Amino acid sequence: MDGDEQRRHRDTVWKVHGPAQAILVGDALFALANEVLLELGTVEAGRATRRLTTASRKLIDGQAQDISFEHRERVTVEECLKMEGNKTGALLACAVSIGAVLGGADDRTADTLEAYGHHLGLAFQAVDDLLGIWGDPDATGKQTWSDLRQRKKSLPVVAALAAGGAASERLGELLSADAKSNEFDSFSEEEFATRAALIEEAGGREWTAQEARRQHAVAIEALDGVDMPPQVRAQLTALADFVVVRKR
Repeated sequence: MDGDEQRRHRDTVWKVHGPAQAILVGDALFALANEVLLELGTVEAGRATRRLTTASRKLIDGQAQDISFEHRERVTVEECLKMEGNKTGALLACAVSIGAVLGGADDRTADTLEAYGHHLGLAFQAVDDLLGIWGDPDATGKQTWSDLRQRKKSLPVVAALAAGGAASERLGELLSADAKSNEFDSFSEEEFATRAALIEEAGGREWTAQEARRQHAVAIEALDGVDMPPQVRAQLTALADFVVVRKR
């Protein structure tokens, strides 16, 4: 949907096989996931399938919101966090909780793990938003300023616009003009660099980094609600730590 021709240094499915085949592959994988779960024929399988379908619906909702934001001049921080909670938080929440459900865990345990995954997803997306603007192309496999090229209203952008001050106002003026420009696709690297610098000057970069750390802390705190072996907690903590320090 975002038109990326490469992800993690590999050509995307749509680039190699075309959009139609890419859509079909996604539909097939979703159907297969439900089929695999329901083949178990247990009560737990039904509970797990419901969690998977609910998460998928939220993910679709979040992706639709993300696309719609590209055509709006202003998006609030609260709207952006809600979108990212649906798009990424729901996915990681499901991934963390569904195995516990299949293992016989009760809903309280699964919901607690889901909370960990949700906040971990928000931390992941905040870091991803930072990489989408300032990430090293050699590490991310994406173009420089990739989210700015796609007019993404990601967390650094919306936080900068909400901050107030000269840099915030200038950024708002530029983005408003960009939305009406017929030459946006031919912008130079310097023009994107200027927007990135204004986002940083307005505080959007630091705010997003702090939000990633805050969501990471909330995710770790959620683990206190589940009785688990120390080595399992250590693995979940290590996963959360990786999310906030990753470079790609």
